Amino acid sequence: MSGPGDPPEGTPNGAPGGGEDEYRSVVFDESFVRAARLQEFSADERLGEHHAPAVKARHRSFLRAGGPRQAILLVVLIVLAFGTAVYMGVRHPYRTPDSVRVQSMRSAVVPLAPPGAVPGAKPGDLFAHSPAADFRLGAAGVNLPAVTRTAHFSGGQVVSALTIAKDYLVRSSLDPATLTGGSQRPVRLLIDTGQLDQFDRSLAHPDDDGRSAATGWLVRFDPRQTQLADRNVRVNGTLSAAELSPDALDITADYTFVYAVRSPAGAQQGDAAGQDVGKATPGAASLFTVRRELHFRLDREDLDAHRLEVLQSNLQAGPLACSSKPADTLRPLLAGQRAGNDGPAGTDPYQQGRTSPSLCGELAATSQPSPSHPIR
Repeated sequence: MSGPGDPPEGTPNGAPGGGEDEYRSVVFDESFVRAARLQEFSADERLGEHHAPAVKARHRSFLRAGGPRQAILLVVLIVLAFGTAVYMGVRHPYRTPDSVRVQSMRSAVVPLAPPGAVPGAKPGDLFAHSPAADFRLGAAGVNLPAVTRTAHFSGGQVVSALTIAKDYLVRSSLDPATLTGGSQRPVRLLIDTGQLDQFDRSLAHPDDDGRSAATGWLVRFDPRQTQLADRNVRVNGTLSAAELSPDALDITADYTFVYAVRSPAGAQQGDAAGQDVGKATPGAASLFTVRRELHFRLDREDLDAHRLEVLQSNLQAGPLACSSKPADTLRPLLAGQRAGNDGPAGTDPYQQGRTSPSLCGELAATSQPSPSHPIR
């Protein structure tokens, strides 16, 4: 009989150990395999309590409670992160607040009619005998005030704002191309982009409705009736700055500009409304005075872009006829001319659709050149 560890048919090759004693624990011949008893458990038996699963399952309480809670927490964190990113993209800290939203410019243009005939002479004599005798010439008359920092703007930022306002005054009141109606681009480049549509409409279709006067934005003459007799405009006035809000500066300008003007050769006399103002004295110049009170606002974007918003423009100019329609261009009464009985247009309080009535004032006699003003 074979030993307890031998195959049923004996050792191979009739040898006691088969010559392979060192492999007897791991090598089995065919007869041993056929004689082996195979048993396969059923599904119920495999699931029974006597047979542990091959892989140990995680704790069931974790699957029931901890897993879903962590998943929900992860979803909430993702939603919060996404919402924060969207909020910061829409409401970033450098966004211009609603308090400094661009506004429309409001204007008032008032012609000043002279009480008598307009004095005429050579430009030098006129200036020397006028209140403008001590005024500075051109851009030199637009001086920056002493500057101090504000609560939210440095001294350099305040200087920049005042410089932009000065540039606007020079381009809109002193540039010969602007004065003769030749070009408005230098002025337009200084206007905040939010006001460009209003600026363009005002120059294309001027009106005295308080928002659409071309002369609210700039000084310009009708070149068919007026030309400069002296390119050196006399200027005097003040600039000031104040903090309007943490994001905007307020600049106010109050300047008087005095022009020497005459009639172009061959020009027809008379204002746009057909008022008979008389003939101008040939070759004689006269003085025309414009006072501009301007209110500007500049936010931080305006400072970087070298532009401004014009909030309010009040212009008084004379000598002008009340019927000269100064919202479009200024048509001065020249040397020897007079306003006569021309008065302001009638205002009907029952008429709808007008935001402001037509205004007209009287030019004080003391503002005209006179021998009472000594030559300096």
